[in-house]
Amino acid sequence: MEFEALVRARKSIRGYKPDPVPRELIEEIVEIAKGAPSSMNTQPWYLHVVTGEPLDRIRKGNTERMVAGIKPQRDFPMREAYEGIHRQRQIEIAVQLFEAMGIARDDKEKRTDWVMRGFRQFDAPVSIVLTYDKILEPAAIAQFDLGAVCYGICLAAWERGLGTVINGQGVMQSVVVREHANIPDDQNILTCIAMGYADEEFSANSIKSRRALNQDFVSYIGFE
Repeated sequence: MEFEALVRARKSIRGYKPDPVPRELIEEIVEIAKGAPSSMNTQPWYLHVVTGEPLDRIRKGNTERMVAGIKPQRDFPMREAYEGIHRQRQIEIAVQLFEAMGIARDDKEKRTDWVMRGFRQFDAPVSIVLTYDKILEPAAIAQFDLGAVCYGICLAAWERGLGTVINGQGVMQSVVVREHANIPDDQNILTCIAMGYADEEFSANSIKSRRALNQDFVSYIGFE
């Protein structure tokens, strides 16, 4: 697939078939994605690819802790809630998804179930947990670099017939993820990517988020 067509076609997938993803295919995806740029060639990323029983244990632990009301635990400081235009965009995609899934505004049960899907890694057969060395903190540049390899994974996966969604909810209980993904204590968990074959019957998979117009965020300086 040509790059422009690939970028325009890719979308987040939130419903998956249970079919396993071959390790060889994931290795191929990683081989492509690791070509992402990084600051001064530091390549600060680690990828922990989880499937099967360990992933089921992560789902179970995340769900139990969230249902019990245990406060989310992340490995680095982060803003709890968005505001302004960022909140508006968050609401916009939520409305699109809820409409596609037939979830009414006052349907608390279905809304709660939708939120819990994120903590279950969207029931995908594979989760790729992205981490970096704690010694890099404050790690804004390293996190930026992980974002680059993360996008590369999503594009390479899409080109090979796999869906993905970048999923911060899946690592909100980092202690659970760390235990079952065997992540060393000297690494911080940034996010994870749910991956698998898209379930075309899952209504939310029809949604592609809208992007702002260029004039809303691009400034040109020095052009005649």
